[in-house]
Amino acid sequence: MITVVSPVYMGENLVEELVSQLTVTLDTIGKDHEIILVDDSSPDKSWEKIEGLCKVNHKVKGIKFSRNFGQHYAITAGIEQANGDWIVVMDCDLQDRPDQIPLLYEKAIEGYDLVLAQRKARQDNLFKKFTSKLFYKILAYLTNTEQDPTIANFGIYNRKVVNAILEMKDHIRFLPTMSQWVGFKKTKLEVLHSKRFQGTSSYSFKKLINLAVNNIIAFSDKPLRLS
Repeated sequence: MITVVSPVYMGENLVEELVSQLTVTLDTIGKDHEIILVDDSSPDKSWEKIEGLCKVNHKVKGIKFSRNFGQHYAITAGIEQANGDWIVVMDCDLQDRPDQIPLLYEKAIEGYDLVLAQRKARQDNLFKKFTSKLFYKILAYLTNTEQDPTIANFGIYNRKVVNAILEMKDHIRFLPTMSQWVGFKKTKLEVLHSKRFQGTSSYSFKKLINLAVNNIIAFSDKPLRLS
């Protein structure tokens, strides 16, 4: 089985199209599948749309947070409930393209435990590209990890990788760093990247800085050594 986990925030006008595209794509792979949508206490009608999808499609499951905990906590909640032997993590805004999932899966079954999607031509504005690149440079230096600004959450993970990530009980959750931390055989695959289906990113520069600080504290002793 393949499980797709997608955190949802301000996705009222996105989730129906997301599930539609995922259903068409996953049916081509020929494995049973499920789709888990995690509503991160979105202020719009995302949850109502998710509930509606669950009623008409038994392969769709919904999780609703009591408050806004953040994207990576939503991902954690989703993978905790995943039943698949392969788990795909992707954003709900359709910049991560569902039609690229078969390519990730084909690469994974060549003998890899995780395949990370490398956005070949990022369809983001210059400010987001700049802040993202700056974020990953700072994070890489202060955590002594390899960080690629073309890679985010989109990828396919074997069940044993997900289990190892879930065993990490760290309060701070950040999937790209955690997937590096647990090891396993991994590779990257260039994929197509789309413009946002609708709306704008909820990640402001301030949120990126907070995310960087939290991860530096969680995954590195370098700030302590520098001080």
